[in-house]
Amino acid sequence: MSRFGMCENCQKEVTLLRYDIFQYPRLRDLRNDKGLSQKAIADYLKVKSNTYSRYETGTHNIPVDVLVKLAAFHNTSVDYLLSLTDDPIPYPRKRIK
Repeated sequence: MSRFGMCENCQKEVTLLRYDIFQYPRLRDLRNDKGLSQKAIADYLKVKSNTYSRYETGTHNIPVDVLVKLAAFHNTSVDYLLSLTDDPIPYPRKRIK
């Protein structure tokens, strides 16, 4: 048993799943399609360049507010960014009064 209370094989599977699930290739693809640098997106989000780079590679979890900003910036849905759908068309957004 590991220090996390699970067998070594289970822990390896969880680690593999984490890297399979939480990579965000669509962030990179959308950014590249617009010809933007990671620094340009990081400046828009008001984060450091290395933080945004870690968002793209999945080594940092992306906060929900940042996901919403990115979806609005790229005119798509959070579901599309997270690869939960293949439809890039965003949902209708609520108007904030």
